[in-house]
Amino acid sequence: MARPLPLLPTSLVGSYAQPEWLIDRAKLAGRFPPRVRATELWRVAPEHLEEAQNDATLLAIRDQERAGLDIITDGEMRRESYSNRFATALDGVDIDNPGSALDRSGHPNPVPRVVGRISRRHAVEVGDVTFLRANTDRTIKITVPGPFTMSQQAQNDFYDDPAEMALDYAAAVNEEIRDLFAAGADIVQIDEPYMQARPEPARQYGLAALNRALEGIEGETAVHICFGYAAIIHHRPEGYSFLPEFSGCSCKAVSIETAQSNLDTSVLKTLPDKKIILGVLDLSTHEIETAETVAARIRRALPNVDAARIVIAPDCGLKYLPREVAFGKMKAMADGAAIVRRELQ
Repeated sequence: MARPLPLLPTSLVGSYAQPEWLIDRAKLAGRFPPRVRATELWRVAPEHLEEAQNDATLLAIRDQERAGLDIITDGEMRRESYSNRFATALDGVDIDNPGSALDRSGHPNPVPRVVGRISRRHAVEVGDVTFLRANTDRTIKITVPGPFTMSQQAQNDFYDDPAEMALDYAAAVNEEIRDLFAAGADIVQIDEPYMQARPEPARQYGLAALNRALEGIEGETAVHICFGYAAIIHHRPEGYSFLPEFSGCSCKAVSIETAQSNLDTSVLKTLPDKKIILGVLDLSTHEIETAETVAARIRRALPNVDAARIVIAPDCGLKYLPREVAFGKMKAMADGAAIVRRELQ
């Protein structure tokens, strides 16, 4: 059984910096997160890749524990991007003949081409959870890409109605989440960045798809919504285009950015029934925050959210940061949370 969580528990959003010996970080940094498979990023031969990914995952786990994090992820060490490993494992997708779709910056990107009804062929991340659970005694979290985001990162050559496609993606995510909890996950997070990027279709059918993905799920669930990786998407609007709508979502927690955008945290009052996974690390810079800087960012939220409902996290994934920077920021985050925790207790 995982140890109990303190006030203001700390967690990654999901990803941690992958080692240079595992993945070609220069190639990774020079492109948008891949939507189709990008096996050319791996530095390790296929027959040794699983062992290398296991070793990298152990490093990610130990770094999180050493930094003092309370909720541990696998660092997404086995993934080329947060979404493509799951999205390309589904039936109904032609992965050998990709399509094209505009990314959130408006540029065309190779994407899965949907040629039949979307369904889940088999569990994709259960082994990841089993490995994570076997290697830490702390609370564990695993992430899955959201149905709306996957539907926006695909070329639809089959469905007449995009809402129907999103609902089929949602059914696949729902099956995966059930298996992830059965495998030992304490928290499952759905990543839905395209709800921020494309708020109108998100309102039309994205929220319904997200609720379908969560239908009948009793474990602790979260949804991450963001402005995109800071290393790639440099502009940050002053506020979210899609956030209060999550009050109508059955998730338990909502993960948001506040650091780089200097978000007006009064918007969090619109989510009175949700835990808030509060982003307090600015990932647009390699400068490592001081613990006091992190503490000040946490304090900004306290007038609008009870501390008992806050989890402390980076703005987004640490995937694109150098490893020493990622660790330093993570350690500052844990130390900053400890400062505010002492003040409150």
